[in-house]
Order: sequence, then structure tokens, then C-alpha cells
Amino acid sequence: MNENDINIVITDRNGIIHDVIAPTDMSINLMELIKIHELESEASIGVCGGMAMCASCQCYIESQHNLVPKSEDEEAMLSEALYLENNSRLACQIPVTNDLNNLKIKIAPEI
Repeated sequence: MNENDINIVITDRNGIIHDVIAPTDMSINLMELIKIHELESEASIGVCGGMAMCASCQCYIESQHNLVPKSEDEEAMLSEALYLENNSRLACQIPVTNDLNNLKIKIAPEI
């Protein structure tokens, strides 16, 4: 782990908890981090390529972190998503930054 890395705790769809190292200097988002670590099948997450158009990367934020606000596109997609919870977000819309150190998320069930 280097000075640009943070730790993020991700619970996959099978309930397995993964402590993953996340680089903050690569301009990636949480969906891409999930894909990099192969925590879900390629065909089941990030179907739209991170454009906030499919909700396949919906996750639940399980820690108290200040995240970037939801965009109108994210709000619209979440309003149509299955398994919606109060803490639902689209992982593709959350950039990996230093502020997310020790963030805890759970990936929503597959749609």
C-alpha cells in the first residue's frame, strides 16, 4: 500500500466481505474498483459502462462518509432501480478519493 492508496470494505452479493486497496491517484470509481478486484462477474456489474443508465452497480453505503452528491442522472436511475434502500447509490458515480478511506459498502442484489 502506498501513500495514494486507501482501504475500502466491500460486501459482495454472496455476503463475503473483502478489504480492498483502492488507489486514489487513478481517477477510478467504486464500480471500476469492484471490477478490478473481480468481486462480481463482468456481465453483472457496470453493464452501461458507468453512465448511470442501468443500476447494475447499485450498492448500499454502510458507513458514515461524506460522498459526492447524487446527480440528476443518478437520482433518476435509482428511482427506477430494484432493491432500492435509503442508502442506495450507484457505485459508478462515486469517485475513489482520500475521503473514502475505510468506506463500507454492500453490493445490491443482481438485477
